Amino acid sequence: MSAADASPPAAPRPDRRALSAAARLYAVQALFQMEAAGQGADRVMREFLTYRIGVEDEGGSQPEADETLFSRIVDDAVIWQSKIDKATDRGLVAKWPIDRIDPVLRALFRAAGAELVTPRTPPKVVITEYVRLSQAFFPEGRESKFVNAVLDHVARELRPDAFPPAAN
Repeated sequence: MSAADASPPAAPRPDRRALSAAARLYAVQALFQMEAAGQGADRVMREFLTYRIGVEDEGGSQPEADETLFSRIVDDAVIWQSKIDKATDRGLVAKWPIDRIDPVLRALFRAAGAELVTPRTPPKVVITEYVRLSQAFFPEGRESKFVNAVLDHVARELRPDAFPPAAN
């Protein structure tokens, strides 16, 4: 068999963690787009699933993602938005309610809140993943510390059972 007869090696499939991280990134982007463009969740999710996630375009390949996780985060962010926003507001400084913060951070808090409102993912994992995402969106700033503090507060409010009681 010659080298010309050999098929190219299959591209390695991303691992589960990479698929989950990409799903979270796409969810933040989708929530941002929904707010910025005034578009509904169904339309934006369909656009992402059809034209963005894992597709080839002029800029190259877009990463694959856990599409089920992506859809669940966006759906839960919409369903639970009021509860998520209220919990986030309580984690923010009084002078900075959620409607006054950067829209990317708002989308990030809503995506993280969607995961914290349901018990599927441990809160510490959610916090770590969204702090990491905030570093990607704001590589030069202190936003990651801010995101960590707010999400810690939100997680303790929405999932108190996941945190041991403080020792006296």
